[in-house]
Amino acid sequence: MPRSFNDHKVKEHISEFAKLLSHEADAIVCAAQRLQPKSLERVLDLLVGCKGKLITTGIGKSGFIARKIAATFTSTGTQAVFLHPSDALHGDLGIVQSSDVVLILTNSGETDEILVMLPYLKHRSVPLIAIVGNTNSTVARNADAVLDASVDKETCPFNLAPTASTTVAVAIGNALALTVMQIKGLTSDHFALNHPAGQIGKRLMMKVSDVMKTGSENPTVLPSASWLEVVSAITDGGLGAVNVVTDGGTLKGIITDGDLRRAVQRSDTAKLGELLAEALMTRDPVTILPSELAYTALQLMENRPSQISVLPVVDDRRRCVGLLRLHDLVRSGL
Repeated sequence: MPRSFNDHKVKEHISEFAKLLSHEADAIVCAAQRLQPKSLERVLDLLVGCKGKLITTGIGKSGFIARKIAATFTSTGTQAVFLHPSDALHGDLGIVQSSDVVLILTNSGETDEILVMLPYLKHRSVPLIAIVGNTNSTVARNADAVLDASVDKETCPFNLAPTASTTVAVAIGNALALTVMQIKGLTSDHFALNHPAGQIGKRLMMKVSDVMKTGSENPTVLPSASWLEVVSAITDGGLGAVNVVTDGGTLKGIITDGDLRRAVQRSDTAKLGELLAEALMTRDPVTILPSELAYTALQLMENRPSQISVLPVVDDRRRCVGLLRLHDLVRSGL
């Protein structure tokens, strides 16, 4: 089939795509090099010392970036909300309290809606931080702290569409949120509390005890159990394995479907009935505590020369309390 005109145009612009990405990356590097330590220190002092909430605001593309930055701050331990400038002038200004800090995003620093809102923000005596593309602008002059987000040229070939400037603004916002998070000493446990859903939350919150099989779902056998008893226990459990324990419940080993197959291959069929669990089991297998993260168990089972599909769960006295399957970990969404 002959190639269309559009096919040729696409091929011609593949290399241009990489150049566009590089231009945006370079804009971030330049912003980092322009950084004024005293200005940044002032911004961080205001953010870390904020007794209320962070309020971000902006119009148009800057508004979208402001929303994203508010979401990033909230998820990393700093309460933040987005305030639309137009809505602020029609009642929403009521969310601004003197204990808050306002973060203004504007490339020009002369956005009409922002300028109209400025006097009312200053009347409430809230500290103003500006991420701005023009450090000589009205917004910059009225801010208590300023971060330079200027770019020499937008990535847009017409130098019109906000592209490099928005990339720099969101990068600065991300860096601020993460720096404040580190200063506040936010741990992965704190982070997990703000991300209970999705893969992030599960990896940080889900415990082995939440996924493992226990009780009747996890039959066990004694070391003296016969081959037929082992087969029956594995069949009844439906887990592809059975834990071997002492009378007191201490784990001695584990027998998997694979162990049974290998036993059949190497044994005299007529003597299979004489095989006992202690001869079939893998002694002192890899184990995990029920209080460990399920994601830790997943890594333990997968990141090894020979992957294992079942993992005995024991308490701190090595008493068997359950069995964990790789299948259940994967199905949980980890």
